Amino acid sequence: MMMMMMMTMMTMMMMMMMMTMMLTMMMFRMMMMMIMLMMRMMMMMMMMMMIWMMMIQMMIDDDEDSDDDSDDDDDDDDDDRMMIMMMMIMIRKMTMMLMMA
Repeated sequence: MMMMMMMTMMTMMMMMMMMTMMLTMMMFRMMMMMIMLMMRMMMMMMMMMMIWMMMIQMMIDDDEDSDDDSDDDDDDDDDDRMMIMMMMIMIRKMTMMLMMA
């Protein structure tokens, strides 16, 4: 009788342990997912902000250029090209982040 009781107790304990383990694992996974989502959102926000800043900078630069009639159009073109390249890289990074999920 005592042996049976012990066995049942042991099994119960094991079950409890398993349940807690599963629960903790689930919680951990949920937490990880949440963190990943947060990171992705933060990244997207950062990208948006950066692009916005670039746009504003471009606008300001254009205004400055219109004020003084100087002959430095080629470097401006280079800047624009760099800007476009940066944007492309950002978009690619964003798509990669989304694909990882």
